Amino acid sequence: MKYLLLLMTGLQLLFLPQAHAQEEAAAPKLVEWEYTAEKKNDGTYLLHFKAKVAEGWKLFSYTMSDDDPNTRFTLDSLSDTRAAITGVQEVGDLKTAKEPILDNLEIRYFEKEVDMQATTELKGEPGDIKGVITYMVIKGEEVVPEETEFRFNADPAAGLVAAKAGLQINAEEAGKLKRSKIDLKNPVSKVGGILEEGKGVWVVFLLGFVGGLIALVTPCVFPMIPLTVSFFTKSSQNRKQGIFNATMYGFFILLTYVLFSVPFHIAGAAEPEIFNNISTNVWLNIFFFAVFVVFAISFFGVFEITLPSGLASKADSKANKGTLVGIFFMALTLVIVSFSCTGPILGSLLAGSLNSDGGAWLLTAGMAGFGLSLALPFALFAMFPSWLNSLPKSGGWLTSVKVVLGFVELALAVKFLSNADLVTHWGILHRETFFLIWIIIGLLTTLYLLGFIRFPHDSPVKKLGKVRIFFAVLFGAFTLYLIPGITNTKYARLKLMSGFAPPMSYSWYGNSGHEKGAVEPDVINDYEKALALAKEQNKPILIDFTGWACVNCRNMEENVWTDPEVHALIKDNYILVSLYVDDKQKLPEGEEFLHQFADGRTKEIKTIGNKYATMQSENFINSSQPLYVLISPEEKLLTLPVAYTPNIQEYANWLKAGIDAFEKVKN
Repeated sequence: MKYLLLLMTGLQLLFLPQAHAQEEAAAPKLVEWEYTAEKKNDGTYLLHFKAKVAEGWKLFSYTMSDDDPNTRFTLDSLSDTRAAITGVQEVGDLKTAKEPILDNLEIRYFEKEVDMQATTELKGEPGDIKGVITYMVIKGEEVVPEETEFRFNADPAAGLVAAKAGLQINAEEAGKLKRSKIDLKNPVSKVGGILEEGKGVWVVFLLGFVGGLIALVTPCVFPMIPLTVSFFTKSSQNRKQGIFNATMYGFFILLTYVLFSVPFHIAGAAEPEIFNNISTNVWLNIFFFAVFVVFAISFFGVFEITLPSGLASKADSKANKGTLVGIFFMALTLVIVSFSCTGPILGSLLAGSLNSDGGAWLLTAGMAGFGLSLALPFALFAMFPSWLNSLPKSGGWLTSVKVVLGFVELALAVKFLSNADLVTHWGILHRETFFLIWIIIGLLTTLYLLGFIRFPHDSPVKKLGKVRIFFAVLFGAFTLYLIPGITNTKYARLKLMSGFAPPMSYSWYGNSGHEKGAVEPDVINDYEKALALAKEQNKPILIDFTGWACVNCRNMEENVWTDPEVHALIKDNYILVSLYVDDKQKLPEGEEFLHQFADGRTKEIKTIGNKYATMQSENFINSSQPLYVLISPEEKLLTLPVAYTPNIQEYANWLKAGIDAFEKVKN
C-alpha cells in the first residue's frame, strides 16, 4: 500500500508543473510558505522557509528518507552553480506516529507551522538563486503532493533578499503579445479571410472509412461476420424484425465509435489550443512512437494485444438479452473483442486527427467514417444472409494482411518520433534519415509480399496470387519513389511526402543543394526584429504562424512558396517572419512571464511556442496553422488573414492585394 501511494503521488508530481498555474488559480495550497534570508558571515546564509499548514493536515519532515514521503529543497541547475545547501534544521513541534495507511510506517511530521532553515553557501560572486520545495501532506487516507517555487535575489548591501517566486504577470511583455495597433475588423483591403470549409472534415471521414474497410479484413473482425449474421437469422422471428435488429446493430457500432470523440470536444471547449499542445507534446509523441512499435510487433505475431477479459465477458453477458439493450451490448462486444486489430488503426486515426487543424470535429468525422464502414457489412449481411456465400473463406491471407499492417505501423511510428525531434531540435531524424528508414520498411514489406520473408504463424507462399502481386508492386513502386529523397539533388523534393516528412531545411545537407527555390524567412521566431527590419526597409510584413509538426505548413512552403511568381512576390516585397507556435525552446529567464487574458485567465509563457501561439490567438482569434497575416511596419492590417491556401493563383492574388494596400498607407 505504501509503495502504491508513493507511485501515485510521484505521478502527480510528474505532471504537476504542467498544470501549476491552473492549480494555483483553482484552489489554495495546503501549505503556505514564506521566505527570508539571514546573513551569517561572508558567503554563508540561513534561508528560512516558514510553513503554515492547513488545519487537520500533517506536513512530512525533511528528516524522512528519500524513499518515504518527505519535504525537499532543490535548486535549479543555474542556481546550483552559485550556491549549495549544506544542511537543514527544523524549528517547530516535531511529532512522530505510526501511519496505518503507509503500512504502519513511523512518520515524522509538523502540524500548523514550522520554520525549516537551510544553511546555504554561495560560490563566487553573489547571484540570484531559485528553486522548488517539493513536499507531501497527509490527512486521514489522503496523501497529497505539492510543490512551490522560491527565489532570492542578490543585493549588494544585504546579500540575499527574498523575491516573488514563479512567473509574474508582466504588463510590458503582455503588450508585446496583444498588439493594440492590429485591428482585425478593419483591414485596408477586405481581400482574404479564413473560410470555414468542410473539406478537411470530409477527407478525414473518408480516411476513417478506408480505415474501417481495412479493419474488416483483419483476423479479429472478418471471422465475426458469419457468426453475427447467424445470431440475427436465428433470433429474428420474421424478416421485418431481422432487418430492424440488423439496422440497430449497425447503428450502435457507429454510435460506439463516435462517442469515443466526445471527451475531446469537452477538452477543446475548455482550451482551444489543446489539440496543438497534444499533437506537438514531446512525451506524447514518444509515447505514440512506442505504442505503434508495440502494435507492429504484435501484428508480426510475437504476442497478442487484448483488452481485459472481464470487460469483454460483461459486455457479452448483457448481449444475450433480446432487446435493444442486448443489441447495443452485442455491438459493444464486437468493438471490444476486435480491439487487437482495430486498435492500431484507431490509434493512427486519433493521432492523425489531433495533429491536424480542426481538432475534435476531425476526430469525430474520422471515428464516424471508421464506425460506418465497419457497421455497414455487418448490418447488410445480417439483412441479406445469402450474400455470405460470396465472401472469401478465412485463411492465411488474413495473417498476411496483419503483417503488412505491422510494417505500416512501424512507418507511422517513425512519423511520431520525427514530430518530437522537430519541436525539440534534437537532430536525430533528419529528412534523409526519415526517408532511409521508410525505404528499408518499404523494401521489407515488398519482400514479405513476394514470399522471401516469413513471420511466426505464416504459411508458406506456394503461389503468388494477383492481389498479393498487386500490393507487392505497389509497395515496391512507392519505395523506389522515396529513394531520391535521400539525395542532394533537385529530385529530392517529393511532392507526395510534402508535410509528412521533415522539411527540406532539416537535412543532412543543410540549406544547400536541393533547397534552392524555397523562400527563406528574413527572421525566424522574433517578431520584434521583423518589425524593426520592416521599418528600416519600409516594407510590409508577411507573418507566417507555422509549426514544426504542421503538415499543411510544409505543403505551402514546398508546393506554393516555390512557385516562381509567389517566390518573387514574397522575396521582393515583404519581410517574411516565421513564428513557430510549437517550438519547445525555452525563453531566456527574464522573458518568461504569466500572461493574463481579458477574461482573467492566466497562461504561463515559458517557451517560444507559448509566446507566439498566444500572440496568434489574442490578435487573430485563431489557433490553426498555417495562418498568414499581412501588416504594415506600423502594424496596420493590410488584408484579412488567410489559412491553408493550396491554390497558387489565389495565394498570389492575396499577396498582390497586400502590396496594393500597403501603397495606400505607406509613408
